[in-house]
Amino acid sequence: MTDNTALLTRNSRFADTFAAADLPVLPKLGTLILTCIDARVDPAHVLGLDLGDAVVLRNNGGRVTPAIIDEIATLAFMVGKMTGNPAPEFNVVLMQHTQCGAQNFASPDFQDALHSALGIDVSQSAILDQETDLKRDIDRLRDAPVIPGGLTVSALLYDVKTGRAGEISAPRRLADIRSS
Repeated sequence: MTDNTALLTRNSRFADTFAAADLPVLPKLGTLILTCIDARVDPAHVLGLDLGDAVVLRNNGGRVTPAIIDEIATLAFMVGKMTGNPAPEFNVVLMQHTQCGAQNFASPDFQDALHSALGIDVSQSAILDQETDLKRDIDRLRDAPVIPGGLTVSALLYDVKTGRAGEISAPRRLADIRSS
């Protein structure tokens, strides 16, 4: 049995009891979660999400990069068009985790080797200290003019050994952060 066969078998079981055809396009919790691609950090499991509860973006380290800023700005624009509200309001939750592989990106030797081999710069995805990096990512959102001020942002740190997520930064509207 191939990996796809196993996945399609699981999907068949899912589809047999599927009852969510009428879910709205916009997430029920009005929330976007940015987290790491690490397989141990699935926000549906970690945060108890159901289908349709939240939009989930994932990248190496769960970091706010220019591409993530573009994704959030695009989503905000789309939500504004769909709701008729040019200043949409929704929650952005940044969630990093302990024992993250992106901690390797902090090594200049690793960065140089990756850049030499593939031409990829991972400096903005490097994890140095999760609490500091999460606060820096909130600052990146704050400083991005394309991100509307009505969005609320917070940060969590998930511990892969205990299964617990702790709040690093309480929810605050970007407009309030920008004016402070």
